[in-house]
Amino acid sequence: MSIIQTPQTPGSQPFWVLNTQNTSYAYGVNELGYLEHVYWGARLPAYSDYQGPGAYARRITPERYSHEEYPAWGDYKFNEPCLKVRFADGVRAVFLKWVDSAVEHGDGVDTLTVTLADQHYPLQVKLVYRVFEAYDLIERCAQVVNSGGEPIELEQVLSAVWEVPRRDAYQLTTLNGKWGGEFQIQRVELPMGKQVVERRRGASGFDSNPFFALAEAGATETHGDVWFGALAFSGNYKLVVERTAFEQVTVSGGIHDFDFSWRLDGGETFETPVFVAGFTEAGYGEASRLLHAYELAAVLPQETAHTPRPVVYNSWYVTEFDVNFENQMKAAKLAARLGVELFVMDDGWFGQRHHDRAGLGDWTVNSDKFPEGLGPLIQAVKALGMDFGIWVEPEMVNPDSDLYRAHPDWVYHFPNRPRSTGRNQLVLNVSRPDVQAFIIDFMDDLLANNDIKFIKWDMNRHFSEPGWPDAPAGRDREIWVRHTRGVYDILRQLRAKHPGVIWESCSGGGGRVDLGVMPFIEQFWMSDNTDPYDDLFIQEGFTLAYAPVTRMMWVTDANWINGRPFTLDYRFHLAMMGVLGMGADLTKWPEADLDKAAAYIAVYKEIRDTVQFGQLYRLRSPRESALSATQFVSADGGESLVFAFLSASVFGEFRTMLRLQGLDADASYQIDDHITLSGQALMKRGLPLALKGSFVSQMLRVRRV
Repeated sequence: MSIIQTPQTPGSQPFWVLNTQNTSYAYGVNELGYLEHVYWGARLPAYSDYQGPGAYARRITPERYSHEEYPAWGDYKFNEPCLKVRFADGVRAVFLKWVDSAVEHGDGVDTLTVTLADQHYPLQVKLVYRVFEAYDLIERCAQVVNSGGEPIELEQVLSAVWEVPRRDAYQLTTLNGKWGGEFQIQRVELPMGKQVVERRRGASGFDSNPFFALAEAGATETHGDVWFGALAFSGNYKLVVERTAFEQVTVSGGIHDFDFSWRLDGGETFETPVFVAGFTEAGYGEASRLLHAYELAAVLPQETAHTPRPVVYNSWYVTEFDVNFENQMKAAKLAARLGVELFVMDDGWFGQRHHDRAGLGDWTVNSDKFPEGLGPLIQAVKALGMDFGIWVEPEMVNPDSDLYRAHPDWVYHFPNRPRSTGRNQLVLNVSRPDVQAFIIDFMDDLLANNDIKFIKWDMNRHFSEPGWPDAPAGRDREIWVRHTRGVYDILRQLRAKHPGVIWESCSGGGGRVDLGVMPFIEQFWMSDNTDPYDDLFIQEGFTLAYAPVTRMMWVTDANWINGRPFTLDYRFHLAMMGVLGMGADLTKWPEADLDKAAAYIAVYKEIRDTVQFGQLYRLRSPRESALSATQFVSADGGESLVFAFLSASVFGEFRTMLRLQGLDADASYQIDDHITLSGQALMKRGLPLALKGSFVSQMLRVRRV
């Protein structure tokens, strides 16, 4: 049983221990009725080790920081509050005390719900804990209930606060960056005070990602205590990492309070996004593998979670906006020759979409480009042995479009203020039910009348002038949550109507990658930057939090961001470490390159189960040396793949013994059908590796004999 609860007898103080395979999380009710955190870390042998009921009083430091599981704002303490409200009479102080609890046992996932309530006002908070025993992870969320008749204004409502044990020092890891340089690992010693990881533009974003890791000093990929977690929300969020002068360290996270409020009417419940977190003694690599396994088992759409992702070709770089039947077919024939399984037509197929300044929002097929609709192209692509996919950007509109001319009130705006455009676009107010209905209707029509198996859902513009003049009274600042929930609802309904479609989340690259949208999509477009050397850094950060099966990247020609050429080997090796795609202009490739690409795609199909569903080990970081190396081990342990990348050799050949991980020490392994070594030798002594030159790479197949 993963949840242990003390018997609730008269006069006793309830206490809970949430156990996973290797960890425990403990808290209880103190003598004043407050819910107080006690322990989170390695699983301990005895129940008494967790400091049981009656063994602690309400712990508040001299600086007035408490250890509450869900601190509310209003009394004499100064933690980052999880809850801040305004009652109808103007009172803004909340006192939450324990009322009740309930445990539900499920198949591999147990749930504990603890109910807190204000002692004067009709406000309840239900804290929900879902324990994923196999993955050493706990999901937390809060349900805020107005059990009275008058409205309550929520000013801040976070999902959870996680408190880690006292240590002399902590190393904080976050994922930061920019467009074209997403998921950059930032690792610093945690200073005193608050460190805020946030997003205030309407999507989870390039410059930060809702992920954290706190590790003891000196932790590595393979060793050291690491506490880690991720927030499942695709809109404005904040994570507040706080270290006090008394070495109390907490991570609070949830919906951002910036420009936010929520009117909670009588009888209504507001549920926060899930905040999942875990602990491991085996370093950053094991933290990633636990998250990856959890995402496959419990977050991704389960009907497709374990289905191999197809090899994709996207025609954007062949034609950009100038699409038509002839040039799409020219590219499709070449893609089919290479063994591609899914052909995707990108932007430019609808409305007066000849450039990015017009047509967005007019989701009818351009009759000049496709006089007979999409049907002939789709059938021709299918006749070549490929499925057909298409690009859309449903949340945006060009001012120069029929949709905007008909419904100028459908975009976020403030009266008497400019409507700023970004990428010549405005943002549709997806908080509105009529806008949601419009998106569902046109997408349903597109999918119902065309044999489309893949949707690339883009979002290229973040929010400004976030006004909603027609909002119900007191609800205009709810748009930051309602928009995100609206996107989820749209995707949920479309998936139910069209279960055979694969969905890819894109936001100008990796601008909306998070656990919140993951239940509705199969994969993410990782970055618009397809420079393979840059992508080594982007991929390293991406895999810190997200499974390789969710990562799409293309083999392209020289990327315009850096403009430097790479060998075809290097480009394929990089793109093969996830879901393989191609976006190069194949019409300009020589025959020899086409043949080589076909051979690589054939190899990828042989190994993709290991890449997409195996365990990932980051052996060498591109941030730390000229050599970067990543290893994948299949679910049954029978195959391992090693991808090595050398940015530049110095003074001749670069030689090393690359120590592998995750193998059976007693088994024998054959490397590329040549030499045979034991798993113990490969992990302790290492795999001999020799590379020479600049931007060179190698893939090695290691198979158990």
